[in-house]
Amino acid sequence: MDTMRDRFAPVASRLLDEDPRVAVVLAEIGKDAFREAMRRHPDRVINVGIREQLLVGAAAGLALTGLRPVVHTFASFLVERPFEQIKLDLGHQNAGAVLVSAAASFDFSTGGYTHMAPGDVALLDTLDGWTVHVPGHPDEAETLLHHAVAAGDDKVYVRLSVQSNRQGRVIDGKHFVTVREGRTGVVVAVGPVLDAVLAATEGLDVTVLYATTVRPFDAAGLRRATEAAGGDVVLVEPYLAGTSTGAVSEALAEVPHRVLGLGVGRRELRRYGTVEEHAAAHGLDAPSLRERIGRFVGAGRRVAARA
Repeated sequence: MDTMRDRFAPVASRLLDEDPRVAVVLAEIGKDAFREAMRRHPDRVINVGIREQLLVGAAAGLALTGLRPVVHTFASFLVERPFEQIKLDLGHQNAGAVLVSAAASFDFSTGGYTHMAPGDVALLDTLDGWTVHVPGHPDEAETLLHHAVAAGDDKVYVRLSVQSNRQGRVIDGKHFVTVREGRTGVVVAVGPVLDAVLAATEGLDVTVLYATTVRPFDAAGLRRATEAAGGDVVLVEPYLAGTSTGAVSEALAEVPHRVLGLGVGRRELRRYGTVEEHAAAHGLDAPSLRERIGRFVGAGRRVAARA
């Protein structure tokens, strides 16, 4: 099966052909996949070289001329390194762009910590007005890329990963999808962790919500789920643990609830290893998730029984 990133260049290239507003801005990484598009649209496929701050600044300039820039490189170089330009060139100037990352939290495990970005979504969360898509399958990535480019002049982040669920789901770029219904808690699985969450919760009486768009956060969808399943919520995110616990608490501010945020830990893992080994070390494999989710919802049932 192709990866999310494999889909990116063909989709972006078609959008360049179809929409004269679309431009693609690169910083060396990924340029080979756009050679034919660059030949067809030399004025709208721009490679700035290894200059990530310029990457975002150039995109902002294009946006201010009326174009819809699609900006691509690894997440650590796209969000972390040029964060000041994201904050000022895009945010302060109210310039819209579509940032499309690769490498995710630890996809490029052999590249070391310089090529990892578990804090990217949390960092963007310090800014106002960003839409954040986290697809869990190449089909979903393609759908969300189309949504992102079509989103007027909005600021959109699309987080691609080599990690993928076995099947894509029908998504709308706004709402959570109910995958399983239960009565003793809600588990929100974000993007590519869904398969592990489904395996981990097999036989548990919990509702599983699938989230591929996390900003704006589907507060109404979560509230509906907790009406039937209760206020114990486990949030499983493929980036920094706890990134969206505040959004959960805000959504459920008027009802009693408990929140457990699971995701990538803050401790740096200094051995390269594989993607699967990193996931297990952060407790994001199915056995680890089952133990942690089961303990949390089990504790909630015991508290309710004593009450």
